[in-house]
Amino acid sequence: MDVTDLSLGELKAALDSGKVSAVEATQAALNKIERNKNLNNYVTVCGTEALAAAFLADEKRAKGENGALLGVPIAVKDNISTEGIRTTCASKFLKDYVPPYDATVVKKLKDAGAVIVGKTNMDEFAMGSTDETSAFGAVHSAVDAERVPGGSSGGSANTVAAGEVPCALGSDTGGSIRQPASYCGVVGLKPTYSAVSRYGLIAFASSLDQIGTFTRTCDDAYALYRVICGKDKADATSSDIKNITQELNGDVRGKTIGIADEFTKNLDGGVGKRFNAAVDALKAQGAKIKSVSIKSFDTALAVYYVISSAEAASNLSRYDGVKYGARAEGYKDIAELYTKSRTEFFGDEVKRRIMIGNYVLSSGYYDAYYLKASRIRTLIAREYNAALCGCDALICPTAPTVAPKIGAQTDPALTYLSDIYTVPVNITGLPAVSVPFGTSDGLPVGVQIIGKAFDEAGILGIGKALEIAAGGNGNA
Repeated sequence: MDVTDLSLGELKAALDSGKVSAVEATQAALNKIERNKNLNNYVTVCGTEALAAAFLADEKRAKGENGALLGVPIAVKDNISTEGIRTTCASKFLKDYVPPYDATVVKKLKDAGAVIVGKTNMDEFAMGSTDETSAFGAVHSAVDAERVPGGSSGGSANTVAAGEVPCALGSDTGGSIRQPASYCGVVGLKPTYSAVSRYGLIAFASSLDQIGTFTRTCDDAYALYRVICGKDKADATSSDIKNITQELNGDVRGKTIGIADEFTKNLDGGVGKRFNAAVDALKAQGAKIKSVSIKSFDTALAVYYVISSAEAASNLSRYDGVKYGARAEGYKDIAELYTKSRTEFFGDEVKRRIMIGNYVLSSGYYDAYYLKASRIRTLIAREYNAALCGCDALICPTAPTVAPKIGAQTDPALTYLSDIYTVPVNITGLPAVSVPFGTSDGLPVGVQIIGKAFDEAGILGIGKALEIAAGGNGNA
């Protein structure tokens, strides 16, 4: 038995039965990470710390103790704070930053017995859709090393797809979990805004950011979600989560699933075929498909980039070479220190977002751009919630195409379009999951299921129905 072939649920069962030890599972993960280092999935691998944690997990199990993730290897995106472990946001600015505390989600993982094997590569400060903007080099897809894994949580999606770990954490501001999940052929869950504490997540756009999960199955996604969700006194926006069932129901009989005509625009032909096949599969299992309209669909992308860039410009103003992080050399005054540090240590995409953000917040343009985008955001949320009033969930493609080749997307505007199906979910704060459903030209295609607030179980249950239709492996 190759331990790395096991899903989260399968590995937990093997650990509980004594067929596998935590040390064996962790060592197998570390060995595979080393063999696959050409994929560049990790900024930091913490092998010594991971094996020590695995040894303690085995000792606890020997004493009769248990935990939801006891001894399970897991990876964490490199914008989530980990005490004593470097957390860089894939930026030169934070290349040597070691947080003095754990993010709430990391503390919850540790309390559940998980073993953190490393911090995954990402687009710098989570700004990007291909994982090519990292200061530590591009991530290469485990499916095809010439292609991107998606972004910004590409390292987390890719390490699960490569079979290095059974699960990983990422963050999603405009699709940064779901889009790479689609490209890599894994399950990517973006929970409801506030369902998971953001304390310790290094901010990109605070009203949009949400920590979520990568797994191989919907059952595993729900198991990991149950560990990390809930109220946190350190995050005033977090919510108390109730009625978390222990098992998903993959039965869609009697469920109404909405599809908007607007969702079928801008689709690659192969992706469209797989999406239609997913809809047919749900119909065959007894779901009712309902036509809905989302007239705001085409405006969401512009709204997202105005709001997210404005919040990014504000959040990243703290990186100036003074308070913490890297500092440029050879400056004559404080103004030059700011200029040289931000010029030297921010990458091009981060600079682009900061410039957009400062522009839309500037005097004379605030009302025309940021205020208008904020008002339209409210209308978008109302429209999605109205569509969901008559449906159990909405379904659409996760991304309009399969993963592009590394270096192929040189126009930022075209890169932004890869998020056209995912950004509305962050604008509305709703939960969504990308579930793999077959391939186009040999490359994975994901289907996105959008649900009502705090109905993670509902959308994952529909995702499980798609897994059943695909034979349990997403390869329909």
